[in-house]
Amino acid sequence: MRDRLGKLHFDAVYSSPLQRARHTAEIAGFPNPHLTPLLREVEYGEYEGLTTKGIHESRPGWELYKDGCPGGETPAQIRARAVDFIALATANRGRVLAFSHGHFLRAVAIAWMDLDIKAAAALYLDVATLSVLRRDEHGRVLAVWNAP
Repeated sequence: MRDRLGKLHFDAVYSSPLQRARHTAEIAGFPNPHLTPLLREVEYGEYEGLTTKGIHESRPGWELYKDGCPGGETPAQIRARAVDFIALATANRGRVLAFSHGHFLRAVAIAWMDLDIKAAAALYLDVATLSVLRRDEHGRVLAVWNAP
């Protein structure tokens, strides 16, 4: 990722304040990103540390972007935070790079395209991949998703 991103110019680089995202930014060649809590992972509340399989044992059919997390964020709160990050990023009027977490980045993509938050469940995202959100003649588009 360092070789790929190092060839590009970014007007702003943001990261979640959480260690994993900050470390990924550093490995990718961006040791001093602007830290923002807007990019932190979803607040899982009572589900923190549980797998989806474990949650389904007590709550069959549960989905993060439909049901949210007891004691954590609701789908509406997740989407609102994604919209807030997009507002921050687009205020720069340039190319922005963001280091964050899987569930939250899905919400950012969905908010970028102005889709219902439930659609985020349909986006699969691997660790340490590159995705590109762009504005073009079609409006806000998902140009690249989950590229290794």
